[in-house]
Amino acid sequence: MENVLEQIAAYKEEIAALQPNGAASLEEYRIRFLGTKGIVKALFAEMKNVPADRKKEFGAILNDFKVFAEERYDSWKAALSGAEESGAASDTDLTLPGDPLPLGSRHPISLVRNEILSIFRRLGFSVSEGPEIEDDWHNFSALNLPENHPARDMQDTFYLNQNPDWLLRTHTSNVQIREMQKGKLPIRIVTPGRVYRNETISARAHCFFHQVEGLYIDEHVSFADLKQTLYFFVQELFGRDVKIRFRPSYFPFTEPSAEMDISCLLCNGKGCNVCKHTGWVEILGCGMVHPQVLENCGIDSNKYTGFAFGMGIERITMLKYQINDLRLFSENDVRFLQQFTSSL
Repeated sequence: MENVLEQIAAYKEEIAALQPNGAASLEEYRIRFLGTKGIVKALFAEMKNVPADRKKEFGAILNDFKVFAEERYDSWKAALSGAEESGAASDTDLTLPGDPLPLGSRHPISLVRNEILSIFRRLGFSVSEGPEIEDDWHNFSALNLPENHPARDMQDTFYLNQNPDWLLRTHTSNVQIREMQKGKLPIRIVTPGRVYRNETISARAHCFFHQVEGLYIDEHVSFADLKQTLYFFVQELFGRDVKIRFRPSYFPFTEPSAEMDISCLLCNGKGCNVCKHTGWVEILGCGMVHPQVLENCGIDSNKYTGFAFGMGIERITMLKYQINDLRLFSENDVRFLQQFTSSL
């Protein structure tokens, strides 16, 4: 037993003199003294050779040695970790500029939508929005399209299976009806939003798209007011050199009705697949609000008149940025979207 006690004392002196200088030497110390086949385990195995009357004394000495070896290991490990952290921190030059983070850009649909709204705000129009899930009356009947009216066939509608009287709106005219029902005249609003139609997806059409519609109701509103408003809008959006024409048309909610064309900006009027080789692109429909629509909303059609118009934002965006495939707007191709930056 005396030899073992002398060994323990020698080991303590050796440990006290040690100074590990890295993770490798620290691990070497752990294996030698504290490992499963290390010195501490071997010394505990000597307990069976100690006389019974001295086991308590030997056990206390052995435990003190074990605690001493473990504490030295823990202190060295903590000191080594702190040194590594301070060393890593000292390697960082805080004066260097940070790594640039890539910034996203606004979607081209959002850019054009904001520009359209900005132009009409300058003309005194306010912005109104409404629900995308709408009942039949606000989407069709109030707009002079009663049940079984043939004009309903012009729009392939997504109806809700649970209740066929509810549907995904086919235009943002439902917001105009809701505003007219409030009875707060005069009304001068634009109504942006997403709309849905059951159409075959192609370079020129999609099952969902975005619209901006406008409505102005007051006393003595004329078709001349409508034309001048739209002339101003188109020239502000596309420039003074764009050519404009009106064509007679039919919409059940306006009378008289017209469609507005501009010279194709993709081909400069020479003809392409977007303008169907005519040199002209229809950008919006418009007209004087039908008297029956006014009456449906509780507005006296003998006292008030008004005009309305509606346009697809995708088509405007295609012309403005010379994009020839509408499907690009919804494919989320980062290479396509990174071309656009916001100036608004």
